[in-house]
Amino acid sequence: MSTKGEQDRERLKEEYKDHYRRIKEAKERLKRAEQKGKISQAVHNMNADGLLESVDEFLGKVREKVTHVEARLDVAMDSLEDENSTAASKIEKEELDEELKKQKAKQTLKQVKAEMGMLYNEIEKHADEIRTEKTIGNKKPTSESTDNSSETES
Repeated sequence: MSTKGEQDRERLKEEYKDHYRRIKEAKERLKRAEQKGKISQAVHNMNADGLLESVDEFLGKVREKVTHVEARLDVAMDSLEDENSTAASKIEKEELDEELKKQKAKQTLKQVKAEMGMLYNEIEKHADEIRTEKTIGNKKPTSESTDNSSETES
């Protein structure tokens, strides 16, 4: 009798497991269906024209700034070439001009790098401004993740 009772208990146990497994699968299917619905609604509500327009405007500004920096670099290189051609008459003067040329080139390069750094910061800032927020699967930021993001910005 105890073996029949044990067998019945095992059978019921398996039936319960199967029942709970089916419930869990049904809940997962429901969750996925709700997510798909939210995604399709978000895609439907997107305004692609406005987004493309802002990206085009942003790219135009970036191209304009890069062109401006390149023009300044060209002017600086031309002025260095002009100074070099007038200073070639004497050896001592040539050595001084060579040193001056190196210093001005370094200074110009530092200035261009600084401007490119500012350009990169402006690009990052504008990219942050046009970034859309996630509406599905948002996780609340932990204090650790917000601390890390503030460190990377500085």
